[in-house]
Amino acid sequence: MNILSDDQTIFALASGVGKAGIAVFRISGGAATEALRALTKKALPEPRRATRVQLLDPKSKDILDHGLAIFFPGPASFTGEDVIELHVHGGRAVIAGITDALAKLDDVRLAEAGEFTRRAFENNKLDLTAAEGLADLINAETSAQRRQAQRQLQGDLGLIYDDWRDRLLKAIALFEAEIDFSDEDLPPGLQQQVAEQIAELTSEISAHLDDAGQGQILRHGLYITIIGPPNAGKSSLLNRLSRRDVAIVSETAGTTRDVIEVHLELEGYPVILADTAGLREAADDIESEGVRRAQERALSADLNLAVFDGAVWPKQDSHTLKLIDEDALVVINKSDLLEKGEVDYLAISAETGEGFDILLEKLKKEVEQRCHLSASPALTRTRHRTALEKCLENLVRFPSATKSELKAEDLRQAARCLGRITGRVDVEEVLDIIFKEFCIGK
Repeated sequence: MNILSDDQTIFALASGVGKAGIAVFRISGGAATEALRALTKKALPEPRRATRVQLLDPKSKDILDHGLAIFFPGPASFTGEDVIELHVHGGRAVIAGITDALAKLDDVRLAEAGEFTRRAFENNKLDLTAAEGLADLINAETSAQRRQAQRQLQGDLGLIYDDWRDRLLKAIALFEAEIDFSDEDLPPGLQQQVAEQIAELTSEISAHLDDAGQGQILRHGLYITIIGPPNAGKSSLLNRLSRRDVAIVSETAGTTRDVIEVHLELEGYPVILADTAGLREAADDIESEGVRRAQERALSADLNLAVFDGAVWPKQDSHTLKLIDEDALVVINKSDLLEKGEVDYLAISAETGEGFDILLEKLKKEVEQRCHLSASPALTRTRHRTALEKCLENLVRFPSATKSELKAEDLRQAARCLGRITGRVDVEEVLDIIFKEFCIGK
């Protein structure tokens, strides 16, 4: 996507596509008020007050609908420009009629995806991290995702990065002052003061990066892979956890050939649960590919749920054992078929539900531990992490640089890396990547 900034007024349906009780159109730009006058043939309504209007086709004069119009004068609006919102009936014919009428007006065009938020950024209504938080809020499916997105939208993450950048710029000013004005009567100890400030920033950014990926995991969802030998009850467990028949359950070994994914919510946290093919020496090429995919998913999963067959316990599948590490939770299914005696792992029955509550609590604990919202806002994007890692590289290199010019350049590069996160520098190359996530009308 390549959004081109221009002076044209943009419009779009800001509510969902399809038949609904109410539809909302958003119009932003210098001709927004003229567009409203063209549709209503009336004077502008009082700012920020919903006013009942009759909407007409400017050409044919046909009545399109009766609805509400709200005027948000710039710069005190979402985009920083004059904004008009039209709340109309959500029928397809009404939406099509208003869309056609607006498209016929001079200097008014249909908005591209993310263009309203892009204009808000360009008019300093929000920084890039807040814009990304808005995108995450729109896409949030769980309460924890919503809370994280709200914090980012409110500017909590941007404030951290702006604070680091401001402190770094002050350190740069002190450092360069001593280089450029070494003959002047400057306060003593500037070099030491700069070194201490850089050391503090290095420590804080390092701690921020050392978060085990919690923010990114929460944004995308914790990936849990169910692994185990054929007929261990993996598909039955998937069905019970998802509370619906997602996977086919059969006594025939090798029924599951591909990866089946289900999106769940555990204690408000997003989880992607994957059922996989039984791990064994494959009987044919198709099953071999299924086993390969199962092993691949297990290696990339945030957590593996290893399931063994209680009917043959204590015999354990060697293929499954190879994939068990510290990021694995081991259970024995078919607890009703277990021989009497102590079992080191949690015994469950996916069929009867025995032990299922305990397993669910263990899963919830694991998910909360990996996705828990800390007091300080967490990294949510690879873009942020990459920029911070490059920033840290420059800060770490600063003390060992042999020339003052190289030291100064390390600090300037570090500041640029921080600025790219919030948009405080020229970031044209990352804008399209960010705003393409938005739907039309946002």
